Amino acid sequence: MMTIYFYSTQGEYGCFSNFSTHGFELDGLYWQTSEHYFQAQKFVGTPHLEQIRNCKTPNEAASEGRKRTRPLRKDWEVVKDDVMRAAVIRKFQTHKEICEVLLSTSNEELVENAPRDYYWGCGQDGSGKNMLGKILMEVRELLRDLNFK
Repeated sequence: MMTIYFYSTQGEYGCFSNFSTHGFELDGLYWQTSEHYFQAQKFVGTPHLEQIRNCKTPNEAASEGRKRTRPLRKDWEVVKDDVMRAAVIRKFQTHKEICEVLLSTSNEELVENAPRDYYWGCGQDGSGKNMLGKILMEVRELLRDLNFK
């Protein structure tokens, strides 16, 4: 079994990045990227959600979402994986061409090669949790099941 590493929006697996420009509708709103959705969900029920949703780029959305001057929702640590999963599912359901890319990875391990992220990525030394990779692999299974029904 091979491991597929991804990080930037470039290349064959660039669509796995939350910064890839594959927009979708979720919760009755349009989101330019899964990064926009993820960062905005930290502030549900506040004007901060719209401010982040309207950011021009995923980089800007990430930066704004990480500002601790904004009031982070109290249950964030509990819900963040489910928020990411919902975004990833919707993104790949919305765009057939990237769904096919994800399904083409068969049963390979998917790893976000994010050197500074030890939660969503594998971190500099590979010891990170790789939660984005794990969620992508879960979503791949889910989409595979849906496609065969």
